[in-house]
Amino acid sequence: MQQTNKSDFSQGSLSGNILRLALPMILALLVNTLYSIVDRIYIGHMAEGGKLALTGIGIAAPILMVISAFQALCSTGGSPLFSIARGEGNEEKAGRIMGNAYCLLLTFALGLTALGYLFKAPILRFTGASGETFRYANDYLNIYLAGTVFVLTGVGMNPFINAQGFARTGMLTVLIGALLNIALDPVFIFVFHWGVRGAALATVISQACSALWVFRFLTGKRPVIPLRRENLRLRKEIVGRILSLGVAGFVMAFTNSAVSFFYNNGLARLGGDTYVAAMTVINSLRELSFMPASGVTEGAKPVLGYNYGAKAYDRCKACIRLVTAMVGAYCVCMWLAFMLFPGFFVRLFNSDPELLRVGVYGVRHYYAMFAFMTFQMVGQNVFTSLGLAKRAVFFSLLRKFIILLPLILLMPAITGLGADGIFWAEPVSQILGASACYITMYFTVYRKLGKVERL
Repeated sequence: MQQTNKSDFSQGSLSGNILRLALPMILALLVNTLYSIVDRIYIGHMAEGGKLALTGIGIAAPILMVISAFQALCSTGGSPLFSIARGEGNEEKAGRIMGNAYCLLLTFALGLTALGYLFKAPILRFTGASGETFRYANDYLNIYLAGTVFVLTGVGMNPFINAQGFARTGMLTVLIGALLNIALDPVFIFVFHWGVRGAALATVISQACSALWVFRFLTGKRPVIPLRRENLRLRKEIVGRILSLGVAGFVMAFTNSAVSFFYNNGLARLGGDTYVAAMTVINSLRELSFMPASGVTEGAKPVLGYNYGAKAYDRCKACIRLVTAMVGAYCVCMWLAFMLFPGFFVRLFNSDPELLRVGVYGVRHYYAMFAFMTFQMVGQNVFTSLGLAKRAVFFSLLRKFIILLPLILLMPAITGLGADGIFWAEPVSQILGASACYITMYFTVYRKLGKVERL
């Protein structure tokens, strides 16, 4: 009985429910970013070729983002539907949703592994790999791609643990893998002298351990709704709903990859390897800075979806207000840190004087309007939590594809700054895209909650 009450988000204080899920998730997500951040920090400080190796990892990053996009397709599509079904009291339906999401993740993992090995070389060349950096990127991917199945199933199924109220268990999923990665990285890179290949191998081993942990928990006796073999058979109607809602998460992750492709290509063409290395640092900081805010929005997602399914609309509105305040306060703090101490963040990865010069300029201008991302993150989260996939997809596409990508191409000429001008594209897109997303959410969702049966 205690476990059931623990996962009933229609009871108790909203802040308590959100923080109970969000705080462990924030820690988990922060630690999870260490998979890539620690790799880059260690690689950037290699005695020989540290800056070039860091650039090579940055060039490989868009391919890793594509893999993450397919993970998001299943997890952000399946977990909100799972929470809504639980809120409706339909545990059988929730179990089928989780089982189908797991089967989809396995299917995508096999396909992505094969495609990755077939097309990685031309993709790396297009992204901006030079003769010196291609080797590092290729060596890293040769090993990383072998662990695709672990990336998708470990990370992709963890939201189904959190959605049942087991936030601490979900936190352990990433703690196990990330701490193992932190321990193995210096051994493989510096003791065995395996370089970027050692970093990739440490990541694969760590992700495999995380995936095994998730599988053993979900198939055990503790979950409210366990993962069962009979629910793995793909059902057309369930797959359709998962993919339909998950398109939002997929587009957000996939557009990150596309944007990274264009950033790297433009910076390599106009500025060279040092500018790509600076963008690698900026992308690493972006992952690190977004995680706490993502932890809050992900922690609120089961609460928001559950109360929407239970028709507790006043609690839904209060949840939106609370999450906006929490994410907003955090984003302002991070903005101040980036504006005041950009050099500190760049030196974490490499102390090359030229990289420091470009990196400090890039950090200050790329994050100039970071506080506006509050509106994008909260607006997107509300849409996906309530099953409004089309709106979530549209606003993800609006900021990244319709606004940001053209700006990446145009800003060097508009500003007359060449490669430096590319860094101005992000703040402009944040002002325009994020504001449009939140304003639309406010008028089409927030103000209508409780006035109509379904949005």
